Amino acid sequence: MSLLLDGKAVAASYEKELSRRVTALKARNGGQTPILATILVGDDPASATYVAMKGNACRRVGMDSSAIRLPASATTADVLAEIDRLNADPTVHGILLQHPVPAHVDERLCFDRISIAKDVDGVTSHGFGLMALGEPAFGSATPAGIMRLLAHYELDVAGKRAVVVGRSPILGKPMAFMLSNANATVTLCHSKTVNLEAEIRRAQIVVGAVGKPKFIRSEWISDGAIVIDAGYHPGGIGDIDLDGLIERCAAVTPVPGGVGPMTISTLIAQTADAAERAYPVA
Repeated sequence: MSLLLDGKAVAASYEKELSRRVTALKARNGGQTPILATILVGDDPASATYVAMKGNACRRVGMDSSAIRLPASATTADVLAEIDRLNADPTVHGILLQHPVPAHVDERLCFDRISIAKDVDGVTSHGFGLMALGEPAFGSATPAGIMRLLAHYELDVAGKRAVVVGRSPILGKPMAFMLSNANATVTLCHSKTVNLEAEIRRAQIVVGAVGKPKFIRSEWISDGAIVIDAGYHPGGIGDIDLDGLIERCAAVTPVPGGVGPMTISTLIAQTADAAERAYPVA
């Protein structure tokens, strides 16, 4: 029987410490509540749900969330103007532009407009570069959450062969660099990889981040592997077919309840970090 990596329980335990940190911060900054500003462009119901969940998590630890909703017709210039306003607002400590934005909006340009001091979701090119070089930066929230989950369960990745399936700039690519920085030997694969099954069979750590339901078949994964499913699709399905893996792998994340709660937990923790940097201990 494998170890179930319960992200929901781990995130809940971290919230207690975050609450203490926020209380201490308010005691030294005149009672000002740390704020995460979220920008939602359009009316995608899944994105609206995610934004609401992040706001609820903020409030559970004594922080606040400012939700900005822009219509689907908003232009790149509209989004940039909103980001500029938030960058200049000293009461806002973190900025999240909910992904994805409508196709006509230049998402990368908007991401890179976010001040690196407030890039708590780890989406800027500047932040990515610093993270890849092993320099201090806010990591992209989902892969950073996965690294926190592995650390919580004392699963050392050093020296292990890891395969990351998916190469998005906010999940697969930063995941590969984070694992490499932690001394894993990493292969970055994707939907066009030739003989993907063979690459996965060699892996001691498998991260599914391709965005396709059950794209990675359970029989491709070797016994004793650590299995991280970063996908989520309607019906509670991930990127990996988890059937039979619990009986023969070293550790597995459930879907839901594995990676998702750790993403939100990391986003909130990094917002608290940003607020603490704005009000350092004297």
